Amino acid sequence: MQKRSSFSGKLGFVLAAAGSAVGLGNIWRFPYLAAKYGGGTFLFIYLILAVTFGFTLMTAEIAIGRKTGLSAIGAFTILDKRFKFLGILASAVPIIIFPYYSVIGGWVVKYFFVFVTGSGHAAAGDSYFTDFIGRTFEPIGWFFLFIAVTAVIVGFGVEQGIEKVSKFMMPILVLLTLFVALYGLTIDGAMDGLSYYLKPHMADVSAKTILAAMGQLFYSMSLAMGIMITYGSYMKKENHLESSVRQIEIFDTGVAFLAGLMIIPAVFSFSGGDSSALQAGPGLMFITLPKVFGNMKFGNVVGTVFFLLVFFAALTSAISLMETIVSILRDKLGWTRKGTCVFVTILALVMGVPSSLGFGPLSFISWMGMSVLDIMDFVSNSVLMPIVAFFTCIFIGFVIKPSTIADEVKVTDGTFKGEKLFAVMIKWIAPIFLVLILLSSVASALGIFTL
Repeated sequence: MQKRSSFSGKLGFVLAAAGSAVGLGNIWRFPYLAAKYGGGTFLFIYLILAVTFGFTLMTAEIAIGRKTGLSAIGAFTILDKRFKFLGILASAVPIIIFPYYSVIGGWVVKYFFVFVTGSGHAAAGDSYFTDFIGRTFEPIGWFFLFIAVTAVIVGFGVEQGIEKVSKFMMPILVLLTLFVALYGLTIDGAMDGLSYYLKPHMADVSAKTILAAMGQLFYSMSLAMGIMITYGSYMKKENHLESSVRQIEIFDTGVAFLAGLMIIPAVFSFSGGDSSALQAGPGLMFITLPKVFGNMKFGNVVGTVFFLLVFFAALTSAISLMETIVSILRDKLGWTRKGTCVFVTILALVMGVPSSLGFGPLSFISWMGMSVLDIMDFVSNSVLMPIVAFFTCIFIGFVIKPSTIADEVKVTDGTFKGEKLFAVMIKWIAPIFLVLILLSSVASALGIFTL
């Protein structure tokens, strides 16, 4: 059996896992939801959920990985053969997400190139984004470039590739985010936006607010897609698991908060206080923000810095998605890392092209008004991920029992401060949350109600 790779230590593990968690969802989805659901109130609810719901699911997945030393399929199979299907479902998620996520990563690289070459004013044009993604070959070229960069890093391995890149990029990402946030606060009218972001709006508190916070936390922390199981399998026994999870949560939540600080005041000022300008999805990042930068002093510089940090966020998440797929295939087939990386790269390129062309030549393909990319996102994020997480809770809560996870957490120094919270959450509360997330996500996609 091939020797299992590992992170060199706790810092490498935490930064790599945090890099996975800090992705595009932190940059565009969190600010939008925070602005929509009561600013400070949403932040408070999100924080409570992070230290309970998020802590429970992340601890469970990392512990499963470290205990078995395997990726999702092998991990669930070795713990209980009846749950091999759960490993297969979890493995399907990154296989679906990685190609279309890399398409969006290609868009980020394109916009970074536009701003770094001094052409940011062009990106502020009304139809610039739709014209770009509607083309046939240019978006595919940027998509291929993003995949290639990801594959090279993963090809170098866990310690020499993923860990080294994470240790370099994650601190820089935080510093760049702070720079853009602080500069944005100097714009006229930005303080009104800051107040809107941080001041609690109790009238906005509702079941939808809690569901929105739960959904964002769930997607943000790279849960239910085999990533944390894979990264956990690379974690050394001497690294304290519980404190590592807490540090990942702080990093992920901190970056999400800074993203809101970076985006909401600036967009609020630009739009004259119109909160609808903080729309979710690509429109905020690729249409609204370039217009904001176009109206800023030194907007081209700020835009360059912004899209560089977004590139770092997208890349660290893409690395974790690809590494998870590579790890699954290597565990099952015994292939070499480089050979597996080549195979996964080709597979992702083939699978991603329809998502890239879905806004141009293949725009006639749609389902319930969704493009090819949106369909892939719906299947993976709104359907498969809540199902995987739900069955993971049932598996741990009632099959292998919470004590199995607790024992793994205690391996380092015999302590697990959150053990009682973990047991209650994994058996009773988290499964209910996950059913609600699944129902609300599907209902939202079907237009029954919107989050």
